[in-house]
Amino acid sequence: MVTMPGQVAQAPVETTGTARPDLLTVGVEEEFLLVDPHTGAAVPAVDLVMAQVPAELRGQVEREFQTSQIEIGSPPGLELSSIRHSLGVLRAALADAAERAGVRVLAIGTGPVEGPVPPVVDKPRFDRMIERFRLLVPGPGNNGMHVHVGVPDAETGVQVLNHVRPWLPVLHAVTANSPFSGGVDTGYASWRSIEWERWPSVAPTPWLESHEHYERLIRQLIASGVMLDEGMLYWYARLSAKYPTVEIRIGDVCPSVDDTVLVAALVRALVSTAMADIEAGRPALRTDHHLLVAAHWRAAHDGLEGDGVDLTTGDLRPAWALLDDLVDRLRPALDRHGDLTEVTDLLDTLRRHGSGAARQRAVYARTGRLTDVVADVARQTRGT
Repeated sequence: MVTMPGQVAQAPVETTGTARPDLLTVGVEEEFLLVDPHTGAAVPAVDLVMAQVPAELRGQVEREFQTSQIEIGSPPGLELSSIRHSLGVLRAALADAAERAGVRVLAIGTGPVEGPVPPVVDKPRFDRMIERFRLLVPGPGNNGMHVHVGVPDAETGVQVLNHVRPWLPVLHAVTANSPFSGGVDTGYASWRSIEWERWPSVAPTPWLESHEHYERLIRQLIASGVMLDEGMLYWYARLSAKYPTVEIRIGDVCPSVDDTVLVAALVRALVSTAMADIEAGRPALRTDHHLLVAAHWRAAHDGLEGDGVDLTTGDLRPAWALLDDLVDRLRPALDRHGDLTEVTDLLDTLRRHGSGAARQRAVYARTGRLTDVVADVARQTRGT
């Protein structure tokens, strides 16, 4: 049984009875911000919180890059219900641990409140990153979510990366959850995305000719100095260096478990649809790189509440129309995995309440206080 980073192995998924070999496993990693419960400013409290995490869950909770961050990982599985349960248990336990440590945990892309930048976790690899890249540390904590979907082999995985790349800006918009930074509205729905791009290896996944091409690019990027190792391959989609998965890593961490489950289901269906296209000999859309960059910038700027770039035409269209098109495309895969009804319900909820960025701005518009935004995000994080 393969587990995602920071996860405890569970019993293997049953492969007899109703289980089908064309169904794909999915697992999620989420990064969170630790903040002062009174001011909302990021605090270097990861060690204090880790000490309060229940022993039976510590294998699924990890330190991240900065001392104001902490990460959880769900065991991979076939059922969305198991992902929902794992994330709910882990988020609640983490929120309780943070409260015992005197802080709050937030599912938010970056720190909304002005304050000092907490130090980097004391780890030799992180020390080397700081020595090489110096002042690229992006604010008080840059928190994303990574969705892993199982693939049969690396060559198939590379083809999947080609097929999914034109659709990732839509998911980028769905996950936008960081409009505030340093005490101001940045004008972006995902300011985390803009901060994250300081790192030289952050980019849309390029067009890949083969797995050999993929590995050659990694070697060349390391040799160029923009990466220390394969772990710094910060493309928006990549092959996991440790696990037999495609890893989609474009989004801000989502505010609620519902939001995360929706994105996990859409990502799995996107990978499944790509594999069906590959098997049927349908070619991937070979999108121009610069237009793809523009589409991701637009997604970070507008989120779901504005426009996005339709990469099949190059035109601007409402982001929600692009999401509806994507869901129509994924419908057979969603139905095959038994996710269609839940995804439909979750999309209805998202349409009513708006993206994470829209929710934050709505709270601020009502009260004028970022501490109220922090409190509302903390409530969504816990699931109350």
